Amino acid sequence: MKIIDRYILLKYLTTFFFCLILFTAIAVVIDLSEKTDEFSRSKLSAYTIMTDYYFGFIPRIDAMLFPLFVFISVIFFTSKMAERSEVIAILSSGVTYRRFMMPFFAGGLILSALLWFGYRYVVPDANKKWGDFDKRYIHANDPAAVNNTSYKQNVYFKLDRNSYIGMRGYDTISKTGTGFFMQEFKNNRLIYNLRAASFRWDTLAKNWKLITVSERIVRDINETVMNYPEKAMNYNFKPIDLRKDDYLKDQMTTPDLKEFIQREKMRGSEMISTLQVERYNRDAIPLSVLILTCIGTVLASRKVRGGSGAHIALGVVLSMLYILFSRFAVVFATKGNFPPLLAAWIPNIVFGLLAVILYRRAAR
Repeated sequence: MKIIDRYILLKYLTTFFFCLILFTAIAVVIDLSEKTDEFSRSKLSAYTIMTDYYFGFIPRIDAMLFPLFVFISVIFFTSKMAERSEVIAILSSGVTYRRFMMPFFAGGLILSALLWFGYRYVVPDANKKWGDFDKRYIHANDPAAVNNTSYKQNVYFKLDRNSYIGMRGYDTISKTGTGFFMQEFKNNRLIYNLRAASFRWDTLAKNWKLITVSERIVRDINETVMNYPEKAMNYNFKPIDLRKDDYLKDQMTTPDLKEFIQREKMRGSEMISTLQVERYNRDAIPLSVLILTCIGTVLASRKVRGGSGAHIALGVVLSMLYILFSRFAVVFATKGNFPPLLAAWIPNIVFGLLAVILYRRAAR
């Protein structure tokens, strides 16, 4: 790595982290001003609010705006280099445009890997922290948040091709419930029926403990009934599968999300498209960092009238278009029949083509 490479890479990373800290501080101040009343009513200490809410809010908002921070950072410091004729000097020394962009790609690759790792493990944990606080203190009395309560009533779902599970009520916090039943059919006839007055998740044994169980096996005109005070069952669903709320998909690490999607596919769940869009976005959004780095470098490396202000304005417009394009694709996938994989990757495809066109024009 040459001196000029270290210079560009250092400028890239320092400008990015400066923008990240600056915009994070602004976001925290705005959010704090909006939620002051809720924090006051919660009667929590400032330390608890910081650790239980903002330690979840900050990674969440940073991940959401990460590509925008990258784009603005690249445009800002690259336009400053162009304004001081540094880009002209570098290219005039015999450096090709492709070689000039190498440290930009190196910086983009570092930040892309950082965001990819964050989406897989760090952000889900932060979302859980933020979501739990939001449900308990911010929207606890909001009628629109009923679907996000910890107690679920009248839960029904398909266990496999021929079996169905139901429960009168289930508490996602204590992992206990009442009114459990399981039915199995063959050729549209009931062949097995199990009912339990209550049930709970055994954390040590990793299975379900059914209390006051009645088991019925139906064979033609014969029926066998067995009763048990307690029975352990290894069903292919876990406590997390019963947490069907708006926060669930955001709070699972990528390996857990993949496993959850497979179980939901087997049950024929209606939320498959939403889960798949979330899964594919965790790979697509980090790649957008490299694409936006390329676009930002090409646009800002030319000296234009208006200086860095014109570059930043153009960068913000393109960033907003990218975010808008991505949101539209997600809506079409979750509410319509648009393929989730294409919905996650089509913004990258469109802006990737734009990056190639701009690069070829600039390289001339």
